Amino acid sequence: MATQKIRQDINIGKNIRILRKKAGYTQEQTIAKLQLMGIEITRSIYSQIECGTYNIKVTELIALAKLLDTDINSFFVDQ
Repeated sequence: MATQKIRQDINIGKNIRILRKKAGYTQEQTIAKLQLMGIEITRSIYSQIECGTYNIKVTELIALAKLLDTDINSFFVDQ
């Protein structure tokens, strides 16, 4: 099965950073929790996600929504 990726035409990374900080997680804590959820992610990849330079996978986006206890649509709000 091919891996689906989302091309960012808005910077969802900024929204992910805002939601992560609101949840009180550091990048390291977020990465560790994602890895426990079965998401193969490194510090470098996560940093690129928040910077908007990484084409985030759908599975990563879903896991982040669960971890941050938010609706997936909140990543796409233009803030």
